[in-house]
Amino acid sequence: MDKNVTIYTTPTCHFCQMSKEFFKANNVAYTEYNVAADIEKRQEMIDKSGQMGVPVITIGDELIVGFDKRRLDAALGLGEPAATPEAV
Repeated sequence: MDKNVTIYTTPTCHFCQMSKEFFKANNVAYTEYNVAADIEKRQEMIDKSGQMGVPVITIGDELIVGFDKRRLDAALGLGEPAATPEAV
């Protein structure tokens, strides 16, 4: 998986923590920006997402707002492959 993963967070955000734990559990390297302290990155996040809610996660060209496990799995190519019917 060569996609660049970035997460914009704040220290008190529960869903940010869940997202980071998900990445660690799946051995996904990511870059984190604390938008409570970094005004430039906060503006970058707002420009990308159109809002101030966190977490904002970018995986390659895909933008995900909040902790959405299904979208994270899909964007990262994780999870079980779709079941296919077996020939009888």
